Amino acid sequence: MPILLTLKKIDMTTGTRIPRGIDEFNPYIVNTTAFLQTGVPTNAERLGILIAELEKWSGFAAAWSPLYTKYSDKKSSRTTVVKDQLLEIISNTVDFDQSIHFIDRIAASPNVTIVDMEAFNIKKGVLQKTSRGSSTTPIAEPVTVTIQPIGGGTMSLKCYSTTGQRASIYSGADGVQYLFMVGDVPPVSAEAPGLSKELSTKAIITLSLGSGSSGKNLYIYFRWYNTKHPELSGPWSVLQTSLIL
Repeated sequence: MPILLTLKKIDMTTGTRIPRGIDEFNPYIVNTTAFLQTGVPTNAERLGILIAELEKWSGFAAAWSPLYTKYSDKKSSRTTVVKDQLLEIISNTVDFDQSIHFIDRIAASPNVTIVDMEAFNIKKGVLQKTSRGSSTTPIAEPVTVTIQPIGGGTMSLKCYSTTGQRASIYSGADGVQYLFMVGDVPPVSAEAPGLSKELSTKAIITLSLGSGSSGKNLYIYFRWYNTKHPELSGPWSVLQTSLIL
């Protein structure tokens, strides 16, 4: 109960960088963790984040993901206990940020970029407008996806970038391309035969696989796609797997 009261109080404030709602916090913690671990050197190293601090932040994401999967299944596994555990992780993340000024230090880093600030929701509105524009640089941004089985062979796919808290198409692309197949044996790579290819201009996709696919696995890859300049499209994601209901 004390966790619930604290979070409600915080929700009434404006301008918070870390979302307090469960569905809003999910892409934030998943995307920022992936963002910090990306690059050579990693974005975390470039921004002056210590290894122990990165491990702590990544630990929140690791604890969060399996609980959020349970929370997303309203019929079978969403319980008050699961919800309270998710709210506790949000509270712990906020406390960690405030205790070491984690996001403030990112904002103050001499190496900070517009992309960094967008990823962590620092002056997000102004910086989004500045960052939009044409580019000749290939997209390096990964696609982060939540996959939710709906039933009857239908899947709901929500695509996020590390710079957005809501499902949306990455600013350097105009669509998301995906390769998929249904079966029991996963493909060895995105170049494997038998994969179907589709393109969506929307970040939220309803994929209908037919009731006959229930009980099998969906194997799927994603990448940000630029229809005007395909050569600038992003790399394929790692293989995503989900049971079809």
